[in-house]
Amino acid sequence: MTAAIIDASAVTLALGKPPARVEILRRIDISIDRGDTVALLGPSGSGKSSLMSVLSGLERADSGRVLVDGLDFGALDEDALAAARRGRIGIILQAFHLLPTMTAIENVAVPLELAGAPDAIERAQAELTAVGLGHRLDHYPAQLSGGEQQRVAIARAIAPRPALLFADEPTGNLDAATGEAIMDLLFARQRDTGTTLLVITHDPALAARCARVVEMRDGAIVTDRRAA
Repeated sequence: MTAAIIDASAVTLALGKPPARVEILRRIDISIDRGDTVALLGPSGSGKSSLMSVLSGLERADSGRVLVDGLDFGALDEDALAAARRGRIGIILQAFHLLPTMTAIENVAVPLELAGAPDAIERAQAELTAVGLGHRLDHYPAQLSGGEQQRVAIARAIAPRPALLFADEPTGNLDAATGEAIMDLLFARQRDTGTTLLVITHDPALAARCARVVEMRDGAIVTDRRAA
């Protein structure tokens, strides 16, 4: 097992065909160590969410190499890629994406059950308790505040104990105070579980909470620095 959980080199991604072809990612090289906290920082359109999609296996690069947890994502077919993501990669989005007809505990437990976990309900309850929602297990998303819904989403992403966790603008739909509390929680759970965390954000203050900040502009990495 290598120190790097992500090792990507010369990654390119483009949309359309010449002469209207638009480059989204321009020969990206990035390596990320296990257990690190890394921010992908940049304005809208900088390529940070596209890079997340490629590194998480949700989208294929046009060229280059993407190794994640020792697997060459470019060499896997769609079924193998889906299997590689399952349990290995967790994703938290700003829109929560909870199933409205399921309770909080069901939203967390069902993905575990589909993955074959024999103790899905117990694990879901423990994770929801860890994010401060042990008293809201049987509430539906519509009965929860935005901050509580994002807590459920965090519990759902972390419950399988993924090696790699992506958080794409996780506070984008929350007010400032709630967003700060959510990030406190997310970093606490990262420390507790030892997962590698990548935060995609346009907010320099949020990025500064990570140990490493990778700044993007126009599909390329322009700075890559560690916290002082």
